[in-house]
Amino acid sequence: MRILHGTTSSATWWVLETHIDEHEMKKLLSYLIPLTQKVESNESGTLEINWLDGKKMLDSKNANYSFGPLQAVLTFGLSEVSIDPTDRTLLLGMGAGSILHPLREKFKCVGHIKAVEFDQRVIDLAISDFGILKIDDLEIIHADASAYVAQCSEKFNLIIVDLFIDNLVPEVFYSRNFWEDIVQLLESDGKIIFNAGINLGDSQKYADMVDSLETRLNLKKYESVKGINTLLIGKARG
Repeated sequence: MRILHGTTSSATWWVLETHIDEHEMKKLLSYLIPLTQKVESNESGTLEINWLDGKKMLDSKNANYSFGPLQAVLTFGLSEVSIDPTDRTLLLGMGAGSILHPLREKFKCVGHIKAVEFDQRVIDLAISDFGILKIDDLEIIHADASAYVAQCSEKFNLIIVDLFIDNLVPEVFYSRNFWEDIVQLLESDGKIIFNAGINLGDSQKYADMVDSLETRLNLKKYESVKGINTLLIGKARG
């Protein structure tokens, strides 16, 4: 920034010259008016990069995908489990990676993170628009979550399951087979956070899954998290 000064025969003038990049300009403008950029995805349909009050978010037509209310929901989930600084984390449903920031910064977890995302367009946006590659020790995997856990042989201390298409969790992610595969990946002290849905109202969607895991996970249900989300948070019985 610099101030330019000049004079004429009748006046003295000053001009404030600034050099603001596009990101900063959008951030400043968003305090005045919301800004929206639409992006098409073969898997997720129309996505939106929205700026509001200085904050950039990734949204679908009916739901927040990253860096909005969803971040607050999952951060609440993290606050309900005991996180060791060296925990290895598996994130199923990376989105733009908003939960990774509180995991690193607020909860001081420096362990390796594997983040699985089935939508390549979302991965591209996470890199180009949300700076996800600035997160240390992060491995991004382009894959379907159910296929990935079925073939994975690694163990994790923390598994976060946040798998939505728009505002719905596909039925396969409530299935016994999917959750049997996930439990196999938990260390003996492992924790799971499952964002089970929005405005569910009826636990029947996940009742069969909960029953099938009763002997292996100590599960607790949290309803109306930040107003609308249901979280299931569990710890391996060891």
